[in-house]
Amino acid sequence: MIISRTPFRISLAGGGTDLKSFYENEQGKVLSTTINKYIYVVVKRQIGVIEHKYRINWSQVEFRNNINDIEHPIVRECLKAMKIDFPIEITTFADIPASTGLGSSSAFAVGLIHALYALKGKLTTKYTLAKEAAKIEVDILGRVMGKQDHFASSYGNLNVITFNENESVNVEPVFYDPIIRKKLDKNLLLFYTNITRDASEVLKAQDKGKIVNKVHLQKMKGFVEPLREIISSGERLHEIGEILHEGWKLKRNLSNLITSPEIDNNYKKARDAGAIGGKLLGAGGGGFLLFYVEKDKQKSVINALKHLFKLDFDLDDDGTRITYYDQT
Repeated sequence: MIISRTPFRISLAGGGTDLKSFYENEQGKVLSTTINKYIYVVVKRQIGVIEHKYRINWSQVEFRNNINDIEHPIVRECLKAMKIDFPIEITTFADIPASTGLGSSSAFAVGLIHALYALKGKLTTKYTLAKEAAKIEVDILGRVMGKQDHFASSYGNLNVITFNENESVNVEPVFYDPIIRKKLDKNLLLFYTNITRDASEVLKAQDKGKIVNKVHLQKMKGFVEPLREIISSGERLHEIGEILHEGWKLKRNLSNLITSPEIDNNYKKARDAGAIGGKLLGAGGGGFLLFYVEKDKQKSVINALKHLFKLDFDLDDDGTRITYYDQT
């Protein structure tokens, strides 16, 4: 039995430039990090005495003998890609529900591929895990989405991720002082909007306006390097909030599905209470609101959004990892 643990991500700048419609013409670039909230994937090779070859436990339980009959699309395509032709049981559970803007489907794809490699007794790189997970979701399943989530969840920590026109990806760690990292940890607040959404539908609407949106996305990409410099230098940390705010103003113009009166109202409440800036994570339409709030204003912001669930978290260092390995 193998258990993988893969973190969810929060994107701080450049989101949307990881879609092929953008990076096929010029480099996309994002700055993101992962948090200590995870999706766990358990895979177990079954002995020969079984009723069904494949058992998959997710929001439903599937018993299948033919791989093509598996309903869970990521499971089906991962098993095909990894050439799993023996009886297997797969179970998944997570700290955070799906469709909440934290990259859950990509984290699951990375975690499942990682667990399957381990089950076959093979080592591989974080780059390969991310690349293969992205291929399954974007190329094989044809989902309208970017690739940043796969690389963020695979690598963990704070990174600048660059997406090249030839489909290659560069992952560069953001250097920081541990004291600054701790302060960043404490000044970022997450609130759940109680709204879930289909990220692909939001991104499809955004992609339709790719020509008009190109200017907005270029400006959003332009925030990546200044944000990296602020974190690495440890100076002017309040500008992180200002960059998040400017990025959110641009992002909400990409599609009319990205925000709503309810989301805008909650964002305004937080800003009025002292949040320097923030954004809605993921494609938009729901999920989690992220804010940068100095310590002396946090109580006021938390009170202003007391009707929303506040998620306590720290930043994750490790990316995807195998937490249990037993081949007996």
